[in-house]
Amino acid sequence: MSEKVAVLVNGQETIEYDRNKALSELQNQYLDKMDQEMDQGIELSGEYVKQPDQTQRAKYVANALLESIQTDNEPRIAATCSYLAERLPELKQIRADLKGDSFSIDLVFDRLHENQVRVDFDPAAGQHGFH
Repeated sequence: MSEKVAVLVNGQETIEYDRNKALSELQNQYLDKMDQEMDQGIELSGEYVKQPDQTQRAKYVANALLESIQTDNEPRIAATCSYLAERLPELKQIRADLKGDSFSIDLVFDRLHENQVRVDFDPAAGQHGFH
């Protein structure tokens, strides 16, 4: 199990969740309450799902996480990120791409996020001694 879960929005890391920090009893109860509420059914991609499976729950909570990031709702960010990290122990990254009013979310289980350095290269900008 990976200790960290990275949340990336448009390629930029916005949150890093550390599984090594134990949740309080109250926080664990809140995650259980989230499951109980989803047991009643959820709306996913405009369709009602009466008995959501783990994948459908993860998509639903990931959507709520992204909405919370967009509105800067820190308590909800913490709850939804904790839910995904704790309920999906193999999860390594949550990648969201925002384009106007639309977005896509990918849950990544097969590779850790590594800090990357972006280098913009414009060959037309000039010659710098490399011939």
